[in-house]
Amino acid sequence: MKLCVNPACPNPENPDHAHRCQACGSKLLLRDRYQVNQALGQGGFGATFVASDISLPGTPTCVIKQLRPVATSERVLEMSRELFKREAKTLGKIGNHPQVPRLLDYFEIEDDFYLVQEYVNGSTLKQEVKRTGPFTELGVRQFLTEILPVVQYLHDHRVIHRDIKPANIIRRTIDHKLVLIDFGAVKDHVSQTMALNSSEQTALTSFAIGTPGFAPPEQMALRPVYASDIYALGVTSIYLLTGKSPSHLGYDATTGEICWRQNIQVSSKLMGVLERMLEVSVRRRYQSANDVLRALNAEFNSEGFAQGMATMAKSTLLQPEEPTDIEAEGGGRTEMSRLAEAIRARKSKLSSSRLPSSGTRNRSMMTKSPTTAMEGKGASAAKVNSSAKWDANSVKTAYVKGRRDFAGLDLSLLDLAGADLREAILHQAKLVKTNFTNADLSNANLGRASLNQASLRDADLTKAYMSYANLEGADMRGANLTEAYLSHANLRGANLCGANLTGARVSDEQLALAKTNWLTVKPNGKRGLF
Repeated sequence: MKLCVNPACPNPENPDHAHRCQACGSKLLLRDRYQVNQALGQGGFGATFVASDISLPGTPTCVIKQLRPVATSERVLEMSRELFKREAKTLGKIGNHPQVPRLLDYFEIEDDFYLVQEYVNGSTLKQEVKRTGPFTELGVRQFLTEILPVVQYLHDHRVIHRDIKPANIIRRTIDHKLVLIDFGAVKDHVSQTMALNSSEQTALTSFAIGTPGFAPPEQMALRPVYASDIYALGVTSIYLLTGKSPSHLGYDATTGEICWRQNIQVSSKLMGVLERMLEVSVRRRYQSANDVLRALNAEFNSEGFAQGMATMAKSTLLQPEEPTDIEAEGGGRTEMSRLAEAIRARKSKLSSSRLPSSGTRNRSMMTKSPTTAMEGKGASAAKVNSSAKWDANSVKTAYVKGRRDFAGLDLSLLDLAGADLREAILHQAKLVKTNFTNADLSNANLGRASLNQASLRDADLTKAYMSYANLEGADMRGANLTEAYLSHANLRGANLCGANLTGARVSDEQLALAKTNWLTVKPNGKRGLF
């Protein structure tokens, strides 16, 4: 189906063979190359469509924005044109960033303005929350860590986005990266400052004020600054944690603050970061995206190791014999031996903290199922259901929303090629014939996992914990197994040609059962056959 983009057309839908609209006679091919296929919606001054560029091989998909103001006064039309040109100018200036849509074309046809952008295939964070529920604390921290550098990039180019919200952030399907879209309300900080006394400029600023609730007070008062985007990111984080927009959370009548604290359960560290991002007073708010990143790193770097110990302690609670094999040869204290010591200390602490007041041991802790024992802090609030059916997309979505615990799940035959699963807990998981080609499994816990005939070709398994894992017949060609822990893993028939085993904990007897070649790097760092 072809669509007519004439705003006055009574019936814009046309058959594929049509060259002109059957209802109004308008040409259906814009600039003799863009075929409009689908309407995405209409905003304050423009309509958005999905189109195909038939002039290029493969007819790639693109997004076309058409100037289409709701009002008809000459003043509003002029302001709309200025906004449209400003968006094109901004995209042309910042569109080289991989997480910002590229500007592909900009043209005018009979007083109608068109802007052509790169098409980003994926779901907005608003759609994601509505479909799968709120994010975990870890998911929000991961969101901020990824999106803040993008916002800093805009600010470094003297651009204030002014409309950051979940509906304007897309998680790209191909690589799960966040992409910031809709630059229709952007403000060029330099040109706006230079024209501060211009009534025309003031009217234009007022026309693109942003989204109420997500925009801070100074932006609503027509004085946006870089820190205004920080406030919008804070409100977006609250939405991701609660699934509620600011209007549903309410406001404090005295301070003007959003009433959000009672609606979330996060650590005091993240609470402190969010509080400063959401300061009503712009002077007390973080002044830049880099300031927020530094605060996140300062708050959470020290606790990251402790959380990792807690998770590892839970995942090994029922396997006390495994850590004893991590001790360094000759009595030396390696990183793994220190890890084992920390795990044992954590286990001791967990046991003592669960003793009832009567002094008798809480036997329920000792009889927990492996699945219950391995639910970590970063896991979903719902209990792990090993009988639930998982597909590749649900695993990736759960991971990017903060879940790390997939212990005991049956993920066999899934296509997880290229997936980012760093530090994932896959202890005792069924991963038979699962495709992990080019996946990032660094620091993952794959202890006792069933990886028979799995494809781990070119996968990053740096420092992965794979004790007692069944890797029989697994394709591990070119895999990076640097400092991986493979003690007691079954490597019978595993293909390790070209794999890097530098510093890996694996015995010669294990490797004798695997396939190797002259490109395989031995644990001692040298190449050659075993």
